[in-house]
Amino acid sequence: MRPHDHEVLILDGACGTNLQEMNIPLSAWEGKEGCNELLNLTAPEKIIELHKSFVDVGAMVIETNTFGASRIVLEEYGLQDQVEPINRAAVENARTAINGKADTYIAGSIGPGTKLPSLGHISVDALAAAYAEQVRALVLAGVDLLIIETCQDLLQLKTAMITCFEILEDLNRDVPVMASVTIERTGTMLVGTDIAAAAVTFEPFPIFSFGLNCATGPQDMESHIRWLSRNWPGRISCVPNQGLPEVILGKTCYSLTPEQYAREMKRFVSEYGVTVVGGCCGTTAAHIRALVEALNGVRPAVREVIA
Repeated sequence: MRPHDHEVLILDGACGTNLQEMNIPLSAWEGKEGCNELLNLTAPEKIIELHKSFVDVGAMVIETNTFGASRIVLEEYGLQDQVEPINRAAVENARTAINGKADTYIAGSIGPGTKLPSLGHISVDALAAAYAEQVRALVLAGVDLLIIETCQDLLQLKTAMITCFEILEDLNRDVPVMASVTIERTGTMLVGTDIAAAAVTFEPFPIFSFGLNCATGPQDMESHIRWLSRNWPGRISCVPNQGLPEVILGKTCYSLTPEQYAREMKRFVSEYGVTVVGGCCGTTAAHIRALVEALNGVRPAVREVIA
């Protein structure tokens, strides 16, 4: 089976917030604390352990530890020449964790980077070149899907999308591409775009799914998911945080229990026809286990999209 064949795809949970809770030797960071992607090379056993925790509870899609593995981000750590080795190792780590399990897929995670073109941080050409390098590395390493996620700038996502399909055409590969924007609690993306404008922009692209991730928990995503349910013609994804982040005693905390999180996500599937679900910041293997259990036997709502 291919990812297209499943009624509901269940992604894994958080990467960064879970790595923060793991006992990772200081030496593994090589003086570059904060560069989670380096751990694909220096502590692969820890990355495999994290991936395997999600595989073991029933996640159907494992995202590679490559959210910041573009030249733009890696350059901040002096690792700009390690794009290909890091992305390749990340895919290999995910593949090791899956261990040949049927109907479990590897999604190449591509984050927004740290420079947004609409704010003048970077040129479109430079951004496209960075995306092209990372996409090529992930595809050649053998990912089953690509997910361009946590997008905060319409121009950034459009650049990533065009580049992605150009690379796939150049490599003659048919890899599904997922796109996910981040809507802040203000109701728009960071640069002011609402969900309707984002959807209209990307409807012409042959993407696997379109939806939301990060920034908030499920409740603050509901109005946007409801809009997509009525207006987006393709698959809808929803990958929220474990609730709104709160800083308690200097530490970022998230409030939703696995049961609360799973209950909200089940409702999005059964009421709004969401067919790609998973967890972003804060979500653990316990949250994904609860999600898998909650969706057992649940069929997505049949949507009536407004023409």
